[in-house]
Formats: sequence, structure tokens, C-alpha cells
Amino acid sequence: MGIALAEMTLDPPVFLAPMAGITDLPFRRLVARFGAGLVVSEMVASGEMLTARPSVRAKARVDLGLADGMTSVQLAGREAQPMAEAARMVADMGARIIDINMGCPAKKVTGGLSGSALMRAPDRALRLIEAVVAAVQLPVTLKMRLGWDDSCLNAAEIARRAEAAGVAMICVHGRTRMQFYKGSADWAAIAEVKAAVRVPVVANGDIIDAPTAQAARAASGADAVMVGRGAQGRPWALAEIAHALHAGPAPQVPVGEALSDMISQHYEEMLSFYGVEVGCRQARKHLGWYALVAGAPLRAEMLLAASPAATLALIRRAFASGERVAA
Repeated sequence: MGIALAEMTLDPPVFLAPMAGITDLPFRRLVARFGAGLVVSEMVASGEMLTARPSVRAKARVDLGLADGMTSVQLAGREAQPMAEAARMVADMGARIIDINMGCPAKKVTGGLSGSALMRAPDRALRLIEAVVAAVQLPVTLKMRLGWDDSCLNAAEIARRAEAAGVAMICVHGRTRMQFYKGSADWAAIAEVKAAVRVPVVANGDIIDAPTAQAARAASGADAVMVGRGAQGRPWALAEIAHALHAGPAPQVPVGEALSDMISQHYEEMLSFYGVEVGCRQARKHLGWYALVAGAPLRAEMLLAASPAATLALIRRAFASGERVAA
């Protein structure tokens, strides 16, 4: 059932996707506690890692949670040498897997010729991949899209070349860069990548629950699935998918007081991780998602609360009873 990478087994084959501003250490730890075969860090810019002060890099080691087990560090960049140096640095920090970002569609990333912009320059992308693989003794994986746009659907070609360069696993989001997150992910198109390589292939895009995970695997032939937005407000979603598809243990989905306790702990961990001021801002999106998923009242009040104490009191009022907002 699991996927072998070097001396590791990623089991279950249900992974948490990297999402900027979302998959920070507190959220990755929460998802991992419910059950996930792999969690991937937020994108780390190779240039920023190299120019950071030693104290900042030391903090990054803690922030990445490299002692937590099945955590992959995703690196982004446009030049081979800085990417290789950043990969060595992260490996020395204790990373076990390094992922190369060729899928981010954000303009601030693609405008710097990083992320999915590399799919328009496959030769450049391959030099970068080769440099990272040569720089470390760790498994190197690749996350990409189907292509830049409908006239540049080159995922299978890049996958073949990446496998030859030593990439150990490939994840494909079933959209082009120009689609961003609009329309529906084309899982069947991922099948072309699966047919082109022998390394494990992971399907990503619009996988939110067991039925969509099953459909994505059937259409793509992928060896694993990766869940992104489907985990927002539902950190147990990956474990539910693993239970349904792979007979993994059924998660205890929290309700009522247990849900209130989980959300309160997540909130407090975010405050500890970021500091109170930044943590309060970062936590709002998660509180909003929890309220939407649970149909809980007081959503606006939680998002506008004046202090952590007031927020925690509102979390208790909103979730502990298990009552839902009237439709």
C-alpha cells in the first residue's frame, strides 16, 4: 500500500499538499496526528534561504519541523546553483525528502521564472533538477502541473526527463498554470505522466474526500493522492481517505467539546509558533474554515475578536455544543 522512497515508506499513500500561508508547522502536525503518509512544507525560496542570517536559518530548521518524521521540504527557485546550495543546506538541517516546486501558479512566483513558469523552459528546469539531485543523498521529488497552458501540455515529457535525472516521485496537479484553480482538475490527463515513467506518480487537484480520491486514482492510475484545499477546516480528511481507500484506521472525527478542544489547541499552537500578533492574523483563516465546515455560529465574532482570550471563549461557545447554524 505504501510508497517506497529510499529507505522510507510513505504509508498511507495520501499526502498533504504544500499550500503557502496554510501548511505551516502547526497545521502539518495536526494533519499528521490524524494520519498522513507525507506532509509537505510551505514553499521555501532558495534565494531567501541562502541569504538569511545564520540565526534565521536555525529558526527555519525548527519551523520546518524536520524532526517530525514524514515531512518533505519544498524548494523553489530559478537557478540551478542556488537551488543545489539550498538543498544541501536543508539536508544538513535534517530534511529527509526535498521537493522541487514547478507547480505554483502565483504571479509573484512565475514572474521570477520559478514555479510553473519552469514548465515553459524544460531545459532550464532539467538543469535545476539535475543540480538538486546531485547535491544531496536524499530522495528528490517533483511537483508540477499539466503544463503552462493548453498549447504547452508537456508534463509527460518533463516527467520522463526528470526520472532520468534521478527524481524519485512526481506529483501532478491536473490543471495548467493558466487555469490557476479554475474549472475542474483533469485527472485523466495525469495518466499520460503515469504511462511515461516508472517512479511513483501522485495525483493532485480537487481531491477533497474518499469518492474524489477514488475517482482521481481510477482516472489517472496514480500511485497516491495529494490533498490540498480539501483539508482546510478538515484536518482529518486525509485519514478518512486512507481509511476508505486503503483500510487504514478510521479517524475519530471530533465533534462538540472534542472539536472545540482541537480547534483551541490549534489556535494556541499558532500563537506560540508565530507570536500573538501574527498568530492571531494567521489563525483567522483556519477559524473561518472550521466554522464553515462545522456550520458553527459566531464565525464573524471569532474572526473579529479583540484578544486571544476572547477568541478562545468564542471557540468554546461556537463549537462545544455541536449545534449548527440554521440553514
